[in-house]
Amino acid sequence: MPSESAAAVPGSVEGSSAAAAAPGSTPVERPRDTIGDGDPSQYVRERSVDGRRDVSYPPAPEPLGIPVYDNHTHLEIEDGETGLSLDEQLERALAVGVHGVVQAGGDIDSSRWSAWAARSHPRVLAAVAIHPNEAPAYEQAGELDAAIAVIDELAAEPRVRAIGETGLDFFRTEADGIPAQIRSFEAHIALAKKHGIAMQIHDRDAHDAVLETLLRVGAPDKTVFHCFSGDAGMARIAADRGYYLSFAGNVTFKNAQNLRDALAVTPLDRILVETDAPFLTPVPYRGRPNAPYLIPVTLRFLAAELAMDADELGAQVAANTLEVYGAFED
Repeated sequence: MPSESAAAVPGSVEGSSAAAAAPGSTPVERPRDTIGDGDPSQYVRERSVDGRRDVSYPPAPEPLGIPVYDNHTHLEIEDGETGLSLDEQLERALAVGVHGVVQAGGDIDSSRWSAWAARSHPRVLAAVAIHPNEAPAYEQAGELDAAIAVIDELAAEPRVRAIGETGLDFFRTEADGIPAQIRSFEAHIALAKKHGIAMQIHDRDAHDAVLETLLRVGAPDKTVFHCFSGDAGMARIAADRGYYLSFAGNVTFKNAQNLRDALAVTPLDRILVETDAPFLTPVPYRGRPNAPYLIPVTLRFLAAELAMDADELGAQVAANTLEVYGAFED
């Protein structure tokens, strides 16, 4: 997920409706985040449409011939002229061959919603975490340990299959917030190991520090670089260590040659595909709302770059997804 600012304490309106960090992204309005209990099914965020030329959902692509999965998405965020419900998102995805999604959290409320969605729908698995750009705000409020304890509790649920998104982001967080990010990242690594589940990493402008942390404290057995943003050299290091690289719609962007170079050197059994919806919509729909039903657009692009048949690559990527997260249907 394009990272949000951690300039204020969680629970304050100012601190929880910050601008998203990815190029072309727009602010996400977020309701109050709380340590206490609440009804997660009622949680929703709305992505601002201000300044965006076209906020209609793109047309559905041609269905794939085999079932695939969206490795990382944020369906709690409504986007576009008319937001789509969780059921609508999943039905649109299924119609084009996307049989499941991994719904990722980034704070307490979105993580609770992710776990609820996974409990409620057989085509949803959950990842839960405190986003690196949220960690300094929780720390400033004296609530980081309590927030991580909530993530620990959620991670014990059977359909929560990953800790994520966690990691480091040196683009949005000032230097004084980095220690909290690192402490949070290390705590999340420990949770993934404790629960024996995968970990999804958010890494922005922090490649060396992320790799160093994983090497120093020991990575979970199944470590995924969500929305991989490195180059071919980093891809080789990650693959050599057994990490997975998940490619999002930005691999299609004209200025993303580094991602295409990384894809070219990544072993097929380490490749995953994601939307990071509603962000990072692939070309030719860049800037419009993204959704899991657009996975075929990115997958076909990856296949063309690798000179492969799309269904052949899709079958491999689907197998990789199930290897990382396990079966979607109980």
